[in-house]
Amino acid sequence: MKFQRLSNINTKRDAWVEINLDAIEKNILELKSFVKNNAKILAVVKADAYGHGSSMIAPTLLASGVDYLGVASIDEGMELRNNKFTCPILVLGAAPVWAFDYAAQNNISLSLFLDEHIKAAELTYKKTELKTRAHIKLDTGMNRIGVEKEDAIEFIKKVQNNKSIELQGIFTHFANAEVEEKTQEQLDIWNYVLSNSDTDGLILHCFNTAATIAGYDTDKYNMVRLGLALYGLIPDLPKFCTKVPKLIPAMGLKGRIINIHTAHKGTGVSYCHTFTAKRDTKVATIPVGYADGVDRRLSNKIYGIINGKKVPQIGNITMDQMMFDITDTNVKEGDIITLIGEDSGLSISINEWADILGTINYELICRLKARLSRVYTR
Repeated sequence: MKFQRLSNINTKRDAWVEINLDAIEKNILELKSFVKNNAKILAVVKADAYGHGSSMIAPTLLASGVDYLGVASIDEGMELRNNKFTCPILVLGAAPVWAFDYAAQNNISLSLFLDEHIKAAELTYKKTELKTRAHIKLDTGMNRIGVEKEDAIEFIKKVQNNKSIELQGIFTHFANAEVEEKTQEQLDIWNYVLSNSDTDGLILHCFNTAATIAGYDTDKYNMVRLGLALYGLIPDLPKFCTKVPKLIPAMGLKGRIINIHTAHKGTGVSYCHTFTAKRDTKVATIPVGYADGVDRRLSNKIYGIINGKKVPQIGNITMDQMMFDITDTNVKEGDIITLIGEDSGLSISINEWADILGTINYELICRLKARLSRVYTR
């Protein structure tokens, strides 16, 4: 079964991102074996679910046992609400104080960590008679946002005693979940604050994907936050990990050949002629380029898969198109080249692109743009 995600832009192109919903479902079931203490699961669907389409994969996430959805902004939460999702939604980042009333009116929980947030909640209550639903964010070592250790216990009490706020939970985020010593330092702060606070009835969450898989030693949590692994990719893990989940990458990237021609020996291909044909070369063009999120620095360094054979990408990747050497294949216009994913027993992972670029897989899956149609399969 395949269906396309609704979009307000023209996606009638011979290039698309393919999302395997079965893979997402199986990944959740696999990850559940790493979740201890009967903890709830928050699925992180920020950045349009890491490029996978938050509103389209949310039904699969929720049907597979996810309890919460985590987003980066109120706008991302509203996309889910506008698509009729009634589950708990938490904005993991900082929300502007002028938008607190909007969040309250749409039952979107916010991260609290400043006195200005408390004042905004009081103003919202005065204007709307609605309480701000909130989780307090602790900064235990990320040094990004959150209440610092010295102020945390008093801040928690202040929020709990404020009638304009419905405190639902407390959370923190690990900066180096793959490094045991660094994570333990943050856990020590987390354990100290919670041991000296009234946490009865609250949702407590400190474990991200890597920490959940690693299974760090603390009982002070009852929810985990899963992100990258939901989509079939594994983050860096601590060295002591002996068990790694078997995950299935959910995202593929494909393009249909729109033109085939011959570049004669000694002639160049694409801008700046960074590729020169050493023989008469049959060149296939597909309509995928750097404006779709494929980094130009991958030029002449990646492959595609067609009819069970890997073919090299040649010449500079352009804004809307890229070329492949298909000299040693028997293909025709209209055939599909797989850039990311599996085809005919071969596979190309987004991790290979990340290694070439010296970056992380998170960044690259989020780059693939909305003008690439999303096709969902089961």
